[in-house]
Amino acid sequence: MTRVQFGTTSLVALTLALGGCSQQARANPPTQAVAPPATAVAGTEPPVVAQPGTPLPPTPAPATFDVAALSDQVKPMVVNITTTHEVDGAQGIDPFEFFFGPGARGGGGGRSPERHLQQTALGTGFIIDRGGYVITNEHVVHDADEVRVKLADEREFTADVVGRDPKLDLALLKLEGAKDLPAAVLGSSEQLRVGEHVLAVGNPFGLGHTVTLGIVSAKARSLNLGQYDDFIQTDASINPGNSGGPLFNWKGEVIGINTAIRAGANGIGFAIPVDALKDVLPQLREKGHVERGKLGVVIQPITPDLAKALDLEAPRGALVAELEPNGPGARAGIKPGDVIVAVNGVTINHMEELPRNVARNAPGTAVKVSIVRNKQRQEVTAKLDPIVDENPAGARPAKAPHPAGQSAGKLGIQISDAQGGGVRVDEISGSNVRELAPGDVIVELNGTPVKDTQDLRTAAAKVKPGTVALMKVRRGRVVRFAGVPIPK
Repeated sequence: MTRVQFGTTSLVALTLALGGCSQQARANPPTQAVAPPATAVAGTEPPVVAQPGTPLPPTPAPATFDVAALSDQVKPMVVNITTTHEVDGAQGIDPFEFFFGPGARGGGGGRSPERHLQQTALGTGFIIDRGGYVITNEHVVHDADEVRVKLADEREFTADVVGRDPKLDLALLKLEGAKDLPAAVLGSSEQLRVGEHVLAVGNPFGLGHTVTLGIVSAKARSLNLGQYDDFIQTDASINPGNSGGPLFNWKGEVIGINTAIRAGANGIGFAIPVDALKDVLPQLREKGHVERGKLGVVIQPITPDLAKALDLEAPRGALVAELEPNGPGARAGIKPGDVIVAVNGVTINHMEELPRNVARNAPGTAVKVSIVRNKQRQEVTAKLDPIVDENPAGARPAKAPHPAGQSAGKLGIQISDAQGGGVRVDEISGSNVRELAPGDVIVELNGTPVKDTQDLRTAAAKVKPGTVALMKVRRGRVVRFAGVPIPK
């Protein structure tokens, strides 16, 4: 676990660092007026978008394609971004009073007035239409007091942030007074192939327009940065200052937005797929923010043990552990224990794919959800509700002490009655138990409700050796399923 840096903000996550913003601070800068952000975008040209369904080239691009010509072609579309943030500095000792004593200036204090600093961050962006609209990372412009954009021809503009999507880390800027600018073509990240050549263009370390060549190393990478993780991995060199810059394919189309680099691992960088940008761009232009729909289900990954317990052919899909009361999923007839395997015909192989496929749809949209229940595939239609960000209220209450655990025999756990019903797992005693943890509360075994240890023993006696018991457990405030193999 190391630190992920978003502009001036640090988060604990994987061993990643945002390929983002180099920063400097200087004391007492001249103040500058900042134009108010626009609230709507209208009457502008749409970005140039490659036609959907465009066939892939019949043969791979040759390794000797003209990189210099491609660089010349795309350079005018890429911009350098400088943002300034006013920061309240710590109060410092007044040098005059340090030498001559408190009150030497006639006042009563011994500290200087609070100083104001300006923090500078550097990033990259690219033009998406001739009217001066630019895409970059949200963390590049987060909390910025002023945004300045410099074009490849050395012209500079003040920019307003007219749209933000922190969940995808995207922002839309409008350059004041800009017109007739060269716009980048938005390609298709869906059609992008692993091994295809890509060109990253950006402003690393504030050095200005810099191009680096590489290939697509992988697609659909999840970095545990959020529920919409779906990154393109590339070995094209990406460094601090490249954040928000474009990743071009060999045809000169933008197929990604450079965002993250892996700390301590040279040659690994990550970009947001351009298709994700195309999904939210209309809302960024029209509303300034993005509204997403939700299915109202709590899901978990399907492990090999759970796949056996559910009698699935393979550990694929997203297992529904719990539903929001009267939420879209519940209204559609989805139940705990169902396995979601597709949304609108798009296959869900891994749990992480479900949130981002659902969130591509606006609230009120009806989506077709394919589920597997009792080995039978079914189709239901759910009308999505809007996502409302809420912070968990309060900390968990302290746990009351539990009596000494009792053996649950072939289940391989020590148990006791849980307060409020159910059976608490006090200790793991069997090597066959991989998906339970001390503190879990078992509330159901193979579909039979469990209120106390006697219920659990009765239900466990009916489980055949060599099979996998399916348990519903409560862990904190989250309900999930667990598979426990029963030894022969």
